[in-house]
Amino acid sequence: MTTRRLYYDDAFEKEFTARVMHCEVLPPDLNAGITGTVWGLLLDRTAFYPTSGGQPNDLGRIGDANVLDVRDEGDEILHLVDRKPSDPDVNGCIHWPRRFDHMQQHTGQHLLSAMFHERFGLPTVSFHLGTEICTIDLQGPEPTEQILEGAERAANQIIFEDRPVNVRYGTAEQLVELGVRKEVERKGILRAIEIEGADLQPCGGTHVKSTGQIGLVLVRRCTKVRQDWRVEFVCGGRASRAARHDFQLLRQTAEKLSSAPEDIVASALRAIAERDANFKMLRALQERLAETEAALALQAAPHGANGSRVFSRVFEGVPADYLGFFGTAFAKAEKAIALLATAEDGHLLFAQHPSAGKDMNALLKQVLEEAGGKGGGTRDFARGRLKDGAAAGRALSLAKEMLAAE
Repeated sequence: MTTRRLYYDDAFEKEFTARVMHCEVLPPDLNAGITGTVWGLLLDRTAFYPTSGGQPNDLGRIGDANVLDVRDEGDEILHLVDRKPSDPDVNGCIHWPRRFDHMQQHTGQHLLSAMFHERFGLPTVSFHLGTEICTIDLQGPEPTEQILEGAERAANQIIFEDRPVNVRYGTAEQLVELGVRKEVERKGILRAIEIEGADLQPCGGTHVKSTGQIGLVLVRRCTKVRQDWRVEFVCGGRASRAARHDFQLLRQTAEKLSSAPEDIVASALRAIAERDANFKMLRALQERLAETEAALALQAAPHGANGSRVFSRVFEGVPADYLGFFGTAFAKAEKAIALLATAEDGHLLFAQHPSAGKDMNALLKQVLEEAGGKGGGTRDFARGRLKDGAAAGRALSLAKEMLAAE
């Protein structure tokens, strides 16, 4: 049986009547987010668009059943619904906001792809219509900012001219004679979407009636994806929401930086420079403080039987880098060993003067094997981190016991 696709000729048909030709119970489909039992319906005619060609399926109702998914089964369209219709003769109703959004995005994609191809020689090799963002993958050299802006501006100029968008039918050969953008090798009669004076492209999707209904095309960004370039864009209502969101972010950021929106880049660069300068100053002060504390600790550390001096401490309220500054300064003294940790996040640092004759890397690994964590280093300097920061005191006690046992 072949399902008549009403959306082929009129994508604005929101309601329709049909007859259920087949109905069967289907198991849950977790991959599609369907966790319960569903019914699969085949109708003699439908306005519901199935997932195909980068465009998601329509949603809505068939009779008193909710449409959960629509799938293209070749000549047939399969509708997945949450209950069995009570009558074989049904009324269908499309969820129009979702459908019209998809129409704006899809026609906008045709127009934007045509501009990239015609003006800059960058053909589109794939299209995806997402819930928030649409993407096209372009083949060729990296599009510059000027190319991205140029394609967007050219597309919007055609939108503002409100050109007709028509459905054409013909063989592949006939469409080539009409100037189709991308040739196809399929046999039989093909459906194509024509944007008057701008584009002709084979397509089975739903589209607006004129370019003015696209509203606006807004290019967001471009990134490298394998050998191609992925361009993110939005159209119509999505473009309006994205522009409003961008402005709100810009205004809020400008307020945080105490600047006008037009001065935000200069203000941000100034703030980054100040942050970097403060970071360097903080590191220098931390290093000086660590050297002073290490000198005091060295004076207070008792001498062991072999002349070694072992200092152990769990620091509170200091960054992990501070352990490195302290350990380096302490281990400059003959036979000095520093066993250090941070209380908040369980960082460990073991350091020694080479004359101490121990192996800090081996010691750290033994401690972490007992206390849990990961780390490593050299014979004189080793870093690690505990799985549980609360075990820092126990870890240092273990290290002192292991040193004493050697």
